[in-house]
Amino acid sequence: MKLIIATIKPFKLEEVREALTQAGATGMMVTEIKGYGAQSGHTEIYRGAEYAVNFIPKVRIEIVVADELVDTILSAIEETAKTGKIGDGKIFVLNVEEVVRVRTGETGIDAI
Repeated sequence: MKLIIATIKPFKLEEVREALTQAGATGMMVTEIKGYGAQSGHTEIYRGAEYAVNFIPKVRIEIVVADELVDTILSAIEETAKTGKIGDGKIFVLNVEEVVRVRTGETGIDAI
């Protein structure tokens, strides 16, 4: 099993969610986050005053999937989250040792 963590632009969330559902993801966790990478923030003008935006709003998606679904899920995220502009996000893939469904006590792949 793998944990896939993706950071994407907020306006892409619904499109990515639909693609992940079609790709076989049975559930996901979504968190609104702020951060920066190559963008390093930017300046904006509000009511005539210039101010720095150091952290850019992003959405973090976390999905646990069976090993055989990893490539399909990665492709779904890449294809739907990509705008071709700086700040499209990142995807991380980590190993998952164990999963337990609290309600039933199921473990492993059955708990996903």
